[in-house]
Amino acid sequence: MAIHKVLFLVSVFISSVSQIMLKTSADVQYEKRISEYLNVRVVTAYMLFFLSSFLTIIAYQKVALSTGSLLEATGYIWVAVLGRIILNEPINKMKCAGLALIFLGIVISV
Repeated sequence: MAIHKVLFLVSVFISSVSQIMLKTSADVQYEKRISEYLNVRVVTAYMLFFLSSFLTIIAYQKVALSTGSLLEATGYIWVAVLGRIILNEPINKMKCAGLALIFLGIVISV
């Protein structure tokens, strides 16, 4: 079952990467409206979302639903960290405290 929890965490990370890719794509100006939706970054992001969903389905075969929802909460942490690294988004004290509470809740519950 431990491998399925790791698989679940990998799935959440992939989903978070996909969200960051979509955010960076939204910041780009395109000549044609259709290019906003049909470009390499967006298509890759949606392919990653599909992969993430597939991995989550596999992980849920052995991971309890209550545990899965806790592991899914790591997505908030991943998005904040990736947003800081890739998008230079600030992590202020309140956000840091919130992320710490999420992490603490996951550690206590899992």
